[in-house]
Amino acid sequence: MAMSASLRNKLIAAAGGGSMLIASLFIGGKDGVEGRVYEPYKDVAGVWTVCDGHTGNDIIKGKKYTDRECDRLLWNDLQPVKKTVDSLVTVPLNEYQRASLYSFTYNVGSGAFSKSSLLRKLNAGDQAGACEELRRWVYAGGMKWHGLMNRREMERSMCLAEGPNDI
Repeated sequence: MAMSASLRNKLIAAAGGGSMLIASLFIGGKDGVEGRVYEPYKDVAGVWTVCDGHTGNDIIKGKKYTDRECDRLLWNDLQPVKKTVDSLVTVPLNEYQRASLYSFTYNVGSGAFSKSSLLRKLNAGDQAGACEELRRWVYAGGMKWHGLMNRREMERSMCLAEGPNDI
């Protein structure tokens, strides 16, 4: 599945706003890849989740969250992801490439990212090979998921982008 025109236009408009803004637009809101859900639910792995993929003990079951609450949760959830990615990546990246890694790490977790062959290839200078590694991360709960395949293709597109015209 290709990136929606609406999401693509938002990401292009965010150029210059930084990788965190691009990642938050890519992940969150009505056009984001997570698919904002305002009421808590159990995801495919059985984890309580709300908004744009937020998990944790602070989720209030039965509560309907607002856009403002979801935006705040996403921004707060992205802070440790940014710290992890920025500390582990040793090669230069543009905003879109970095945003793709923020999105990926937000989804799979910092521990998985830190041990990944994607990170090893990236830091060894094989950016194209690292971006191709994204296609391997399409399983949840032991099953291959179409939604993860779509997400990884969009992250791969940003990972390979040299500028806004490439996404």
